[in-house]
Amino acid sequence: MTTYKEAGVDIDKASRLAEYIKEKVRKSFDLRGITGFGGFAEGVELKGYKNPVIFSTTDGVGTKLKIAQELGIHNTVGIDLVAMNVNDLITTGADPLFFLDYIATGKLEEEIMKSLIDGIIAGCREGEVILLGGETAEMPGFYPEGVYDLAGFCVGVCEKEKIIDGKDIKEGDLILGLKSSGFHSNGYSLIRKVLKDKGISLKDRYPYGDKTVGEVLLTPTRIYVKVVRRIREKVKIKGIAHITGGGIPENLVRILPKGVRAVVEEKALPEDPLFSWIMELGKVPKEEMFRTFNMGVGMALVVSKEDAQRVKETAEEEVFTIGHIEKGSREVLIV
Repeated sequence: MTTYKEAGVDIDKASRLAEYIKEKVRKSFDLRGITGFGGFAEGVELKGYKNPVIFSTTDGVGTKLKIAQELGIHNTVGIDLVAMNVNDLITTGADPLFFLDYIATGKLEEEIMKSLIDGIIAGCREGEVILLGGETAEMPGFYPEGVYDLAGFCVGVCEKEKIIDGKDIKEGDLILGLKSSGFHSNGYSLIRKVLKDKGISLKDRYPYGDKTVGEVLLTPTRIYVKVVRRIREKVKIKGIAHITGGGIPENLVRILPKGVRAVVEEKALPEDPLFSWIMELGKVPKEEMFRTFNMGVGMALVVSKEDAQRVKETAEEEVFTIGHIEKGSREVLIV
C-alpha cells in the first residue's frame, strides 16, 4: 500500500501548520468583518468609502531567499515579502487592506514554516495590513529539500479623488528621499556573485560594524506605510516611486508625466557604506550600481517646493532632498 506521505507529502504536518497559522492570525489581527480564516476564500467589508478604487500588487523576495536558506534564518524574508508588496501598493495613495502569501517547498519543515509565518505576521503588523489567507504547497521532486519559494499578494483601497498618479508633477517640484534599510530585496544575484568571486563567506565580519555579512544582507526591507500615511494626511504628494529593481532611474521615471524629467543629485543621497563596499569589492560600474540597487533611497516622493519643508516636519524622521523636476524628455538624470 502506497500513501501520500510515502510520496513525500505529509498532510498531518500541513494541518498542524495550518492550525498554527490560524491561531497566530487570530491573536495578531482584528478579524471583524471577515468571513472566517481558514475557509476556501476570505472577504473583508469596505466601510467609510464614497468612491472606492481597489488596487492590488504581487511580488516575491528573489534570490535573497538563498542567503536565508543557507544561514537558516527565515523570519526576516517573511517581513521582506510583505514589504515588497505594501510598499508598491502605497505609491498609489491606497491603504493596504489585506495580504495573502504563497509558500512552496520540497518538504514541509514545520519550524522553518513557522518562522516564515512569524515574519510575515510581523511585516503585516508593521504595514498595518491583515494576513487574510494563503497557501502552503509541499512539492517533493520539484523543489529540493531545504528549498522554498515565496510569493505575496496585497490588496488596498483608495478614494478615487485621492489617487496618486504623478499626472500633476511639474517643473520646479522637488524629489524627496526616504532612507532605505540597505539593499532591501533587490540585486542579490549580483551581490552573491561578487561575494563568491572574492571568496567572502556570509559568516565573515562585515567591515563597517559588528555584524556578519549574512546578517547585514538579511536586514529586512523597510516598510513605509506609516510614514507615507503621515505625510499624505498633511501634504499633497504628487508622485511616489518605490525604488526596487532598476534602481532610481527605472522606478522614478514610471511616475513622470510627459514633458518633464527628474534630476537626481548623487551627492544628496543618504550615505550608506554598504553600497560603496559592494561597488569597490566587485568593481561594479557606477551606472550598474544605480540600475541595480536603491543606493540608500527606498522611497522617492515628488512634492511642490512649497510643501517640501512640511514633509520633513511631518515625517518624524530624516528626509533628504535628492533632486528636482525640470522641463525635458521623460527621463531620470543622475548628476
